[in-house]
Amino acid sequence: MKIGIDARLIGKKRTGDEIYFFNLIKNLSRRSLASTEEYFLFIDHDPEKDENLKREINKLELKDNFKIIFLDFPNRFTWNFWGLSQYLKKKPVDSAGNTESNSLNAHSRKISSGIDIFHTQYIAPFGLPKKIKLVLTIHDISFNFFPQYIKKSDLFFLKTLLPRSIRRANKILTVSQSERKNIIDFYKIPPEKVDFVYNGVDFERFSQNYSEEQKEKVRKKYKLPEKFVLYIGTFQPRKNIPVLVEAMRKLDASLVLAGNRKAYNFDKRIEEVIKKNNLSAQVIFPGWVDEEDKPLLLQMAICFVFPSLYEGFGIPVIEAMAAGTPVICSDIPVLREIGGEAALFCSPQKSSVFAENIKKVMPSSDWRDNLIQKGKKIARKFTWQKMAEKIWEIYKSL
Repeated sequence: MKIGIDARLIGKKRTGDEIYFFNLIKNLSRRSLASTEEYFLFIDHDPEKDENLKREINKLELKDNFKIIFLDFPNRFTWNFWGLSQYLKKKPVDSAGNTESNSLNAHSRKISSGIDIFHTQYIAPFGLPKKIKLVLTIHDISFNFFPQYIKKSDLFFLKTLLPRSIRRANKILTVSQSERKNIIDFYKIPPEKVDFVYNGVDFERFSQNYSEEQKEKVRKKYKLPEKFVLYIGTFQPRKNIPVLVEAMRKLDASLVLAGNRKAYNFDKRIEEVIKKNNLSAQVIFPGWVDEEDKPLLLQMAICFVFPSLYEGFGIPVIEAMAAGTPVICSDIPVLREIGGEAALFCSPQKSSVFAENIKKVMPSSDWRDNLIQKGKKIARKFTWQKMAEKIWEIYKSL
Protein backbone atom coordinates (compact mmCIF):
# COMPACT_ATOMS: atom_id res chain seq x y z
CA MET A 1 0.00 0.00 0.00
CA LYS A 2 1.38 3.39 -1.05
CA ILE A 3 0.00 6.36 0.87
CA GLY A 4 0.50 10.05 0.11
CA ILE A 5 -0.07 12.58 2.89
CA ASP A 6 -0.38 16.35 2.48
CA ALA A 7 2.26 17.42 5.01
CA ARG A 8 2.39 21.12 4.10
CA LEU A 9 1.22 22.20 7.55
CA ILE A 10 4.27 20.77 9.30
CA GLY A 11 6.36 23.65 10.66
CA LYS A 12 3.70 26.30 9.92
CA LYS A 13 2.59 26.95 13.53
CA ARG A 14 -1.05 26.36 12.61
CA THR A 15 -2.09 24.94 16.04
CA GLY A 16 -4.70 22.16 15.83
CA ASP A 17 -4.50 21.10 12.20
CA GLU A 18 -0.70 21.04 12.23
CA ILE A 19 -0.68 19.05 15.48
CA TYR A 20 -3.08 16.56 13.87
CA PHE A 21 -0.91 15.79 10.84
CA PHE A 22 2.36 15.93 12.80
CA ASN A 23 1.17 13.31 15.27
CA LEU A 24 -0.53 11.20 12.61
CA ILE A 25 2.72 10.95 10.63
CA LYS A 26 4.90 10.42 13.70
CA ASN A 27 2.74 7.61 15.03
CA LEU A 28 2.30 5.96 11.63
CA SER A 29 6.09 5.88 11.47
CA ARG A 30 6.29 4.27 14.91
CA ARG A 31 3.79 1.54 14.05
CA SER A 32 5.18 0.83 10.60
CA LEU A 33 8.70 -0.23 11.60
CA ALA A 34 8.20 -3.71 10.18
CA SER A 35 5.36 -2.94 7.77
CA THR A 36 5.25 -3.01 4.01
CA GLU A 37 3.41 0.30 3.49
CA GLU A 38 5.21 3.14 1.79
CA TYR A 39 4.46 6.75 2.73
CA PHE A 40 5.10 9.88 0.66
CA LEU A 41 4.93 13.19 2.53
CA PHE A 42 4.27 16.11 0.19
CA ILE A 43 5.49 19.56 1.29
CA ASP A 44 5.69 23.02 -0.30
CA HIS A 45 8.83 24.42 1.38
CA ASP A 46 12.43 23.36 1.04
CA PRO A 47 13.61 22.01 4.42
CA GLU A 48 17.18 22.92 3.53
CA LYS A 49 16.13 26.57 3.47
CA ASP A 50 13.53 26.51 6.25
CA GLU A 51 15.14 25.73 9.61
CA ASN A 52 11.83 25.42 11.46
CA LEU A 53 10.51 22.90 8.94
CA LYS A 54 13.79 20.99 9.05
CA ARG A 55 13.62 20.83 12.85
CA GLU A 56 9.99 19.61 12.81
CA ILE A 57 10.72 16.94 10.19
CA ASN A 58 13.58 15.65 12.32
CA LYS A 59 11.17 15.36 15.26
CA LEU A 60 8.99 13.00 13.22
CA GLU A 61 11.69 10.31 13.48
CA LEU A 62 10.73 8.85 10.10
CA LYS A 63 11.48 5.26 9.23
CA ASP A 64 12.90 4.05 5.92
CA ASN A 65 9.48 3.57 4.34
CA PHE A 66 8.75 7.33 4.55
CA LYS A 67 9.89 9.77 1.89
CA ILE A 68 9.70 13.57 1.73
CA ILE A 69 8.57 15.01 -1.62
CA PHE A 70 9.17 18.76 -2.00
CA LEU A 71 7.05 20.30 -4.79
CA ASP A 72 8.22 23.82 -5.54
CA PHE A 73 5.29 26.02 -6.61
CA PRO A 74 4.85 29.74 -5.87
CA ASN A 75 1.67 29.55 -3.76
CA ARG A 76 -0.89 27.20 -2.26
CA PHE A 77 -3.30 27.66 -5.18
CA THR A 78 -0.92 26.49 -7.89
CA TRP A 79 0.35 23.74 -5.58
CA ASN A 80 -3.17 22.45 -4.90
CA PHE A 81 -4.83 23.15 -8.24
CA TRP A 82 -1.99 22.15 -10.53
CA GLY A 83 1.33 21.05 -9.06
CA LEU A 84 0.43 17.98 -7.02
CA SER A 85 -1.97 16.39 -9.51
CA GLN A 86 0.43 16.94 -12.40
CA TYR A 87 3.22 15.35 -10.40
CA LEU A 88 1.08 12.32 -9.59
CA LYS A 89 -0.12 12.03 -13.19
CA LYS A 90 3.14 12.43 -15.06
CA LYS A 91 5.90 11.31 -12.72
CA PRO A 92 6.57 8.26 -10.66
CA VAL A 93 7.51 8.91 -7.07
CA ASP A 94 11.29 9.06 -7.45
CA SER A 95 13.69 6.72 -5.78
CA ALA A 96 15.80 8.31 -3.08
CA GLY A 97 18.62 10.46 -4.32
CA ASN A 98 16.86 12.00 -7.31
CA THR A 99 16.14 15.71 -7.55
CA GLU A 100 12.77 15.55 -5.77
CA SER A 101 14.04 13.65 -2.79
CA ASN A 102 15.05 15.45 0.33
CA SER A 103 18.43 14.83 1.95
CA LEU A 104 16.71 14.78 5.35
CA ASN A 105 15.07 11.50 4.41
CA ALA A 106 17.16 10.00 1.62
CA HIS A 107 17.40 6.22 1.68
CA SER A 108 19.43 3.85 -0.40
CA ARG A 109 16.64 1.39 -1.10
CA LYS A 110 14.21 1.83 -4.00
CA ILE A 111 10.80 3.30 -3.18
CA SER A 112 8.26 2.15 -5.76
CA SER A 113 6.08 4.54 -7.73
CA GLY A 114 2.34 5.15 -7.72
CA ILE A 115 0.07 6.39 -4.94
CA ASP A 116 -2.92 4.29 -3.85
CA ILE A 117 -4.34 6.72 -1.28
CA PHE A 118 -3.95 10.45 -0.77
CA HIS A 119 -4.85 12.11 2.56
CA THR A 120 -5.42 15.85 2.84
CA GLN A 121 -7.73 18.28 4.62
CA TYR A 122 -10.71 20.33 3.38
CA ILE A 123 -9.77 20.98 -0.27
CA ALA A 124 -8.95 18.09 -2.61
CA PRO A 125 -6.30 18.64 -5.28
CA PHE A 126 -7.75 19.41 -8.69
CA GLY A 127 -7.28 16.66 -11.23
CA LEU A 128 -6.35 13.99 -8.70
CA PRO A 129 -6.23 10.75 -10.75
CA LYS A 130 -9.40 8.70 -10.30
CA LYS A 131 -7.45 5.58 -9.41
CA ILE A 132 -6.20 7.30 -6.24
CA LYS A 133 -8.49 6.97 -3.22
CA LEU A 134 -9.01 10.27 -1.38
CA VAL A 135 -9.20 10.53 2.40
CA LEU A 136 -10.42 13.99 3.42
CA THR A 137 -10.12 15.33 6.98
CA ILE A 138 -12.57 18.05 7.98
CA HIS A 139 -11.68 19.27 11.47
CA ASP A 140 -14.80 21.40 11.78
CA ILE A 141 -17.33 23.32 9.70
CA SER A 142 -17.58 26.38 11.93
CA PHE A 143 -17.47 28.65 8.87
CA ASN A 144 -21.00 27.52 7.98
CA PHE A 145 -22.37 28.64 11.34
CA PHE A 146 -20.19 31.70 11.96
CA PRO A 147 -19.48 33.03 8.44
CA GLN A 148 -19.13 36.57 9.82
CA TYR A 149 -15.93 35.49 11.57
CA ILE A 150 -14.19 34.15 8.44
CA LYS A 151 -12.15 36.07 5.87
CA LYS A 152 -14.20 36.52 2.70
CA SER A 153 -11.56 34.86 0.52
CA ASP A 154 -11.35 31.80 2.81
CA LEU A 155 -15.14 31.60 3.03
CA PHE A 156 -15.45 31.71 -0.75
CA PHE A 157 -13.05 28.81 -1.25
CA LEU A 158 -14.55 26.72 1.54
CA LYS A 159 -18.13 27.28 0.38
CA THR A 160 -17.21 26.66 -3.26
CA LEU A 161 -14.65 23.89 -3.09
CA LEU A 162 -15.46 21.85 0.02
CA PRO A 163 -18.70 20.39 -1.43
CA ARG A 164 -16.73 19.33 -4.52
CA SER A 165 -14.03 17.77 -2.32
CA ILE A 166 -16.68 15.92 -0.31
CA ARG A 167 -18.10 14.42 -3.49
CA ARG A 168 -14.63 13.33 -4.65
CA ALA A 169 -13.64 11.82 -1.28
CA ASN A 170 -13.79 8.09 -0.72
CA LYS A 171 -13.76 8.59 3.04
CA ILE A 172 -14.31 11.70 5.15
CA LEU A 173 -12.72 11.90 8.58
CA THR A 174 -13.48 14.27 11.41
CA VAL A 175 -12.40 14.46 15.03
CA SER A 176 -15.49 13.88 17.19
CA GLN A 177 -18.94 12.32 17.16
CA SER A 178 -20.48 15.78 17.45
CA GLU A 179 -18.68 17.06 14.37
CA ARG A 180 -19.48 13.91 12.39
CA LYS A 181 -23.17 14.59 12.96
CA ASN A 182 -22.77 18.25 11.98
CA ILE A 183 -21.04 17.31 8.72
CA ILE A 184 -23.55 14.59 7.80
CA ASP A 185 -26.53 16.84 8.54
CA PHE A 186 -25.21 19.96 6.84
CA TYR A 187 -23.91 18.36 3.63
CA LYS A 188 -26.49 15.54 3.46
CA ILE A 189 -23.78 12.87 3.22
CA PRO A 190 -24.46 9.13 3.58
CA PRO A 191 -23.40 8.31 7.17
CA GLU A 192 -21.22 5.40 6.06
CA LYS A 193 -18.97 7.82 4.16
CA VAL A 194 -18.05 9.78 7.31
CA ASP A 195 -16.07 8.48 10.26
CA PHE A 196 -14.65 10.16 13.35
CA VAL A 197 -11.27 9.59 14.97
CA TYR A 198 -10.53 11.41 18.20
CA ASN A 199 -7.41 13.54 18.45
CA GLY A 200 -4.88 12.62 21.10
CA VAL A 201 -2.43 13.97 23.59
CA ASP A 202 1.15 13.09 24.50
CA PHE A 203 0.14 12.21 28.06
CA GLU A 204 3.62 11.36 29.31
CA ARG A 205 5.04 14.69 28.16
CA PHE A 206 2.21 16.84 29.52
CA SER A 207 1.95 15.00 32.85
CA GLN A 208 5.70 14.92 33.49
CA ASN A 209 6.87 16.38 36.79
CA TYR A 210 8.90 19.42 35.79
CA SER A 211 11.22 21.00 38.30
CA GLU A 212 10.70 24.46 39.73
CA GLU A 213 13.91 25.48 38.01
CA GLN A 214 12.51 24.41 34.62
CA LYS A 215 9.27 26.26 35.27
CA GLU A 216 11.07 29.40 36.34
CA LYS A 217 13.08 29.35 33.14
CA VAL A 218 9.87 29.22 31.10
CA ARG A 219 8.30 31.92 33.28
CA LYS A 220 11.18 34.26 32.48
CA LYS A 221 11.17 33.31 28.79
CA TYR A 222 7.55 34.44 28.36
CA LYS A 223 7.56 37.08 31.13
CA LEU A 224 4.75 35.40 33.03
CA PRO A 225 3.30 36.59 36.37
CA GLU A 226 3.21 34.41 39.48
CA LYS A 227 -0.55 33.84 39.44
CA PHE A 228 -2.41 33.53 36.15
CA VAL A 229 -5.36 32.03 34.28
CA LEU A 230 -4.31 30.56 30.93
CA TYR A 231 -5.73 30.35 27.41
CA ILE A 232 -3.74 28.80 24.54
CA GLY A 233 -4.97 28.90 20.97
CA THR A 234 -5.88 31.19 18.12
CA PHE A 235 -7.58 34.56 18.53
CA GLN A 236 -10.29 34.09 15.93
CA PRO A 237 -13.66 35.61 16.85
CA ARG A 238 -15.31 32.20 17.37
CA LYS A 239 -12.85 31.56 20.22
CA ASN A 240 -14.91 34.07 22.23
CA ILE A 241 -11.95 35.58 24.09
CA PRO A 242 -13.69 38.89 24.99
CA VAL A 243 -16.00 37.02 27.38
CA LEU A 244 -12.96 35.58 29.17
CA VAL A 245 -11.34 39.03 29.36
CA GLU A 246 -14.50 40.46 30.93
CA ALA A 247 -14.49 37.67 33.52
CA MET A 248 -11.10 38.87 34.78
CA ARG A 249 -12.61 42.13 36.10
CA LYS A 250 -13.72 40.27 39.22
CA LEU A 251 -10.58 38.21 39.79
CA ASP A 252 -7.29 38.80 41.57
CA ALA A 253 -5.13 37.15 38.91
CA SER A 254 -3.64 37.85 35.50
CA LEU A 255 -4.90 36.42 32.25
CA VAL A 256 -2.29 34.95 29.89
CA LEU A 257 -3.48 34.69 26.28
CA ALA A 258 -0.90 32.54 24.50
CA GLY A 259 -0.88 32.45 20.71
CA ASN A 260 0.04 34.38 17.61
CA ARG A 261 -1.47 37.82 18.02
CA LYS A 262 -0.47 38.77 14.45
CA ALA A 263 -2.13 35.79 12.77
CA TYR A 264 -4.97 36.41 10.35
CA ASN A 265 -8.51 36.97 11.64
CA PHE A 266 -7.47 38.34 15.04
CA ASP A 267 -10.60 39.33 16.99
CA LYS A 268 -10.38 43.12 17.36
CA ARG A 269 -12.98 43.02 20.14
CA ILE A 270 -10.31 41.58 22.46
CA GLU A 271 -8.37 44.84 22.54
CA GLU A 272 -11.59 46.85 22.77
CA VAL A 273 -12.72 44.94 25.88
CA ILE A 274 -9.27 45.23 27.47
CA LYS A 275 -9.29 48.98 26.95
CA LYS A 276 -12.90 49.44 28.07
CA ASN A 277 -12.26 47.63 31.37
CA ASN A 278 -8.77 49.03 32.03
CA LEU A 279 -7.22 45.56 32.00
CA SER A 280 -4.09 46.22 29.97
CA ALA A 281 -1.84 45.45 32.97
CA GLN A 282 -3.82 42.31 33.81
CA VAL A 283 -3.97 40.71 30.35
CA ILE A 284 -0.66 39.38 29.01
CA PHE A 285 0.16 38.27 25.46
CA PRO A 286 3.35 36.16 25.55
CA GLY A 287 3.11 35.33 21.84
CA TRP A 288 3.49 31.93 20.23
CA VAL A 289 4.44 29.26 22.75
CA ASP A 290 6.93 26.59 21.68
CA GLU A 291 5.41 23.11 21.80
CA GLU A 292 7.95 21.90 24.35
CA ASP A 293 6.99 24.75 26.71
CA LYS A 294 3.22 24.16 26.70
CA PRO A 295 3.17 21.53 29.48
CA LEU A 296 5.08 23.85 31.81
CA LEU A 297 2.77 26.81 31.14
CA LEU A 298 -0.25 24.62 31.82
CA GLN A 299 1.19 23.24 35.04
CA MET A 300 1.98 26.75 36.31
CA ALA A 301 -1.51 28.09 35.58
CA ILE A 302 -4.33 28.36 38.11
CA CYS A 303 -6.60 26.87 35.45
CA PHE A 304 -7.06 26.60 31.71
CA VAL A 305 -10.07 28.40 30.26
CA PHE A 306 -11.53 27.65 26.84
CA PRO A 307 -14.57 29.84 26.06
CA SER A 308 -14.96 28.83 22.40
CA LEU A 309 -18.30 29.08 20.62
CA TYR A 310 -17.55 26.18 18.27
CA GLU A 311 -14.95 23.42 18.08
CA GLY A 312 -14.45 20.22 16.15
CA PHE A 313 -12.56 18.73 19.10
CA GLY A 314 -10.55 21.02 21.39
CA ILE A 315 -7.02 19.63 21.74
CA PRO A 316 -5.93 22.23 24.36
CA VAL A 317 -8.65 20.97 26.73
CA ILE A 318 -7.20 17.44 26.74
CA GLU A 319 -3.64 18.78 27.00
CA ALA A 320 -4.63 20.77 30.09
CA MET A 321 -6.24 17.72 31.68
CA ALA A 322 -3.11 15.66 31.01
CA ALA A 323 -1.01 18.39 32.65
CA GLY A 324 -3.13 18.29 35.79
CA THR A 325 -4.64 21.73 35.20
CA PRO A 326 -8.32 22.34 36.01
CA VAL A 327 -10.40 23.07 32.89
CA ILE A 328 -13.20 25.60 32.58
CA CYS A 329 -14.86 25.70 29.18
CA SER A 330 -17.91 26.57 27.15
CA ASP A 331 -20.97 24.40 27.45
CA ILE A 332 -21.06 23.22 23.83
CA PRO A 333 -21.73 19.62 22.67
CA VAL A 334 -18.21 18.63 21.64
CA LEU A 335 -16.61 19.85 24.88
CA ARG A 336 -19.24 17.93 26.85
CA GLU A 337 -18.36 14.90 24.72
CA ILE A 338 -14.64 14.97 25.42
CA GLY A 339 -14.62 16.68 28.84
CA GLY A 340 -17.28 14.63 30.60
CA GLU A 341 -17.20 15.20 34.36
CA ALA A 342 -13.66 16.57 34.30
CA ALA A 343 -14.48 20.20 33.43
CA LEU A 344 -16.62 23.06 34.69
CA PHE A 345 -18.96 24.21 31.94
CA CYS A 346 -20.18 27.76 31.36
CA SER A 347 -22.68 29.43 29.09
CA PRO A 348 -20.44 30.95 26.38
CA GLN A 349 -22.15 34.33 26.70
CA LYS A 350 -21.86 34.76 30.47
CA SER A 351 -18.57 36.19 31.73
CA SER A 352 -19.91 36.12 35.31
CA VAL A 353 -20.22 32.32 35.19
CA PHE A 354 -16.64 31.98 33.95
CA ALA A 355 -15.51 34.22 36.82
CA GLU A 356 -17.43 32.17 39.40
CA ASN A 357 -15.96 28.89 38.15
CA ILE A 358 -12.43 30.28 38.07
CA LYS A 359 -12.84 31.21 41.74
CA LYS A 360 -13.91 27.63 42.51
CA VAL A 361 -10.60 26.19 41.31
CA MET A 362 -8.24 28.51 43.10
CA PRO A 363 -5.41 26.62 44.88
CA SER A 364 -6.33 24.40 47.85
CA SER A 365 -10.00 24.01 46.86
CA ASP A 366 -11.80 20.66 46.76
CA TRP A 367 -13.15 21.55 43.31
CA ARG A 368 -9.60 21.86 42.05
CA ASP A 369 -8.36 18.50 43.34
CA ASN A 370 -11.45 16.72 42.04
CA LEU A 371 -11.13 18.16 38.54
CA ILE A 372 -7.42 17.36 38.35
CA GLN A 373 -8.01 13.72 39.29
CA LYS A 374 -10.88 13.26 36.83
CA GLY A 375 -9.09 15.18 34.09
CA LYS A 376 -6.02 12.94 34.12
CA LYS A 377 -8.23 9.86 33.95
CA ILE A 378 -10.03 11.18 30.87
CA ALA A 379 -6.85 12.43 29.15
CA ARG A 380 -5.32 8.95 29.28
CA LYS A 381 -8.06 7.74 26.92
CA PHE A 382 -7.00 10.05 24.09
CA THR A 383 -3.75 8.94 22.48
CA TRP A 384 -2.16 9.78 19.12
CA GLN A 385 -1.24 6.12 18.77
CA LYS A 386 -4.93 5.13 18.87
CA MET A 387 -5.70 7.85 16.34
CA ALA A 388 -2.97 6.69 13.94
CA GLU A 389 -3.99 3.03 14.29
CA LYS A 390 -7.62 3.78 13.45
CA ILE A 391 -6.70 5.94 10.46
CA TRP A 392 -4.36 3.19 9.23
CA GLU A 393 -7.28 0.76 9.42
CA ILE A 394 -9.32 3.19 7.30
CA TYR A 395 -6.51 3.38 4.74
CA LYS A 396 -6.45 -0.40 4.67
CA SER A 397 -10.24 -0.62 4.17
CA LEU A 398 -9.92 1.47 1.00
